[in-house]
Amino acid sequence: MNSTDLAHEHCVARKGSEHALSAEQVAQLLAALPGWSTTQGGKAIVKDFRFEDFHRTLGFINAVGFMANQQDHHPDLEAGYGHCQVMWSTHDVGGLSRNDFICAAKVEALLAR
Repeated sequence: MNSTDLAHEHCVARKGSEHALSAEQVAQLLAALPGWSTTQGGKAIVKDFRFEDFHRTLGFINAVGFMANQQDHHPDLEAGYGHCQVMWSTHDVGGLSRNDFICAAKVEALLAR
């Protein structure tokens, strides 16, 4: 599995702890997403993106927001001048689901364009 494969998948509704990923599954999927790491006791994945200025940061935020709405899976974002931290988790499963990794891969694909 690589980032491109994940980016071609689409999120599906996942509710209940049976959709939460194991630590082994998380490690395998993280290997496909350089720069991403777990946080909050393994309940989220996070990456900080750097940009030349606020204008580019805001463009990135808007692109991530558009993609998130298409997938119906939304991140937590923290932004400032020249950077944006993106954090994915699936509250309905109480941790990480495949949707988080799909969306992280789609963020990477946005920047690869």
